[in-house]
Amino acid sequence: MEQLVSQRLASGARRVGMKASFETLRWRHPHGMKGLNNNYTAFYARQLLAAHPEWTPVIELCRRRTP
Repeated sequence: MEQLVSQRLASGARRVGMKASFETLRWRHPHGMKGLNNNYTAFYARQLLAAHPEWTPVIELCRRRTP
C-alpha cells in the first residue's frame, strides 16, 4: 500500500483514494487472494498516516463514529 501511494504521488496525484488503491492491489495479485477487504481501508489509511504524516493532505479520512 505504501508503495502504491508513493507511486501515485510521484506521478503527480493530488489525492489518493484508499478504496481505489485496494482495487489496484486486487488487480495485481492472484485471483482469490484473501485479506484485501474494503472493511479495512480506514485502518490502513490511518496506519499510513501514522507512518507518513506528510501524506495527511492527500489521503482523506472519514470521521470515526466510535472512539
